Amino acid sequence: MLTAAKPRLTQATLDKLVAGAAAKKHIYGATFQVASPDGAFTLTSASGNMALNAPFYIASINKMLLAALALRLIREGQMRFTDRIAAYLPTDLLQGLHVHKGVEYTGEITILHLLSQTSGLPCYLIDKRPEGPKVMEELLRGADEAWPLERVVAQVKCMKTKFRPGLSGKASYGNTNFRLLGSILEVVTGRPLHELLTSLFEELQLEQTFVIQPDETRTLPPIYVKDTPVVLPRYFASSKYDVVSTTQDLMTFLKAFFSGHFYPKAQLQELERWNSIFFPFKYGIGLQKFYTPWLLSPFNPIPDMIGHCGSVGTAAFYVPEKAIFITGSINQTSSPSILFQTMIKILNQL
Repeated sequence: MLTAAKPRLTQATLDKLVAGAAAKKHIYGATFQVASPDGAFTLTSASGNMALNAPFYIASINKMLLAALALRLIREGQMRFTDRIAAYLPTDLLQGLHVHKGVEYTGEITILHLLSQTSGLPCYLIDKRPEGPKVMEELLRGADEAWPLERVVAQVKCMKTKFRPGLSGKASYGNTNFRLLGSILEVVTGRPLHELLTSLFEELQLEQTFVIQPDETRTLPPIYVKDTPVVLPRYFASSKYDVVSTTQDLMTFLKAFFSGHFYPKAQLQELERWNSIFFPFKYGIGLQKFYTPWLLSPFNPIPDMIGHCGSVGTAAFYVPEKAIFITGSINQTSSPSILFQTMIKILNQL
């Protein structure tokens, strides 16, 4: 249940913590917003080259946006968790997509497997390829190329699968599942993915949030790779769901998600079917959980955070134990620990 917190955190303390994050090596700016569910308590701070309500690339928080769209369609009965993706996507696209130990499993992959990262498919972006470096490594070096779905699928077919779909206790994080999910959302609704997302932003009045388009005229904030600013308009536009937003807009979306705007509030716990992906994260259905075992911090336990983060140092989480929401960015790919260290310091003041 979302109940209002009684925080001790002050604006001055938040400003100090955010300025401390922005002063770290390779961090050029930081911004965070902290809010109670009812909005009675809301603090926002920014430091360095990031201003209050400054736009930033949200990275994999976009997976939670796609999950929201999918969950609403499931709630409305337009599709089901158990639907097989072969019912929506072309046979020639899918054939040979998931071959594990010589057996073709593509026909077993469901909507649930995509949402929960349990399909066993490799990630075209962050997993090792049989030829050349990882795609993510090339992108962060500034090699900006478009990766439409057809190219993604062709690449995945050349890569090693992780496990058969839905294998108990197994999950493997990546972008491939959500690229497929985005295409399915287009088929189910008959609308382009960027339109679906734009409609969502308009519905929630997320005025500073937009999907990066091939003909984008709005300024794209760079992401930092250590000391190098990188802008990837071709890659971002090709995904159809790469998004720029702000701490305030992400906060509005986060509150809507956990209040049952997309999927019944009484059923949100169904999404918490956690599987380990990589420490300290687990993955549920369209959601990440950041967790710290009690043994690693016995005298000052760190509460679980549920929501999503992104590889460029972005975060959008609900903290049930504190009944608080937190969004933010440090806009840096090489120092994700600073993002979470800062959030933990903020939570310690609540």
